[in-house]
Amino acid sequence: MDKAIKNLPTEESGEVHGNNRAADAVPPSRAPSASVEPVTPAGVAACWSCHGPVMAGDLFCATCEAVQPPRPVDPFTRLALEPRFEMPIDELDRRYFDLQRCLHPDRFATKTSRERAISLALTADINAAYETLQDPVKRAIALLEMQGVTIHADGCNTMSDPVLLMEAMEQREALAEAETSIQVESIAAVAECEKADCLEELACAFGTNDLSAADRLTTRLKYLMKFEDELRAARVRFSQAP
Repeated sequence: MDKAIKNLPTEESGEVHGNNRAADAVPPSRAPSASVEPVTPAGVAACWSCHGPVMAGDLFCATCEAVQPPRPVDPFTRLALEPRFEMPIDELDRRYFDLQRCLHPDRFATKTSRERAISLALTADINAAYETLQDPVKRAIALLEMQGVTIHADGCNTMSDPVLLMEAMEQREALAEAETSIQVESIAAVAECEKADCLEELACAFGTNDLSAADRLTTRLKYLMKFEDELRAARVRFSQAP
């Protein structure tokens, strides 16, 4: 069973874990919250309820079945997926919806306010991880950051490669000079092929741990996906032309 959901109680139990635990009486000064809690270097944290060991990424404590606050893990760990660039969408969707079912509000309707807050925080964390892994640029950036590659605030390193700069200038110039929708579609077809090639090369770079190439290709992919937005705008412009 998937790591992140292996500790989920069965549907027949009718609850995520016992409602009458002594942990519910924990004084406010010791009460757990939905805020992010640190994880030890070994990837193990203490359960807020029973203080038993909880592995990073687990939603529930294996000992007492208490829902666990979101901890600082990468999006792959959050969704219990192998960290790789090539991501089958059906596998990503299945894992995401499995986790969403585990944290459905109905499961926590009779729980304490602290448990409901934790489940909501976890849901937001899972949503953010899903959004990251859906997007190939964000997914590539996440992998680079996991390898210690510094990423600039704009999402990927600035385009300093002269070849990439020239490619970007030529594509934008061609689009600006396009006079018909046929010309726009021709430019779009070329860009689509270049994007497909870039995705393939990026998967290969990550597969061989060539982080320098992966960094450069991530920058190129970001530009190509941004150029898709410009192409969509050009299509709209020509479709509205008299």
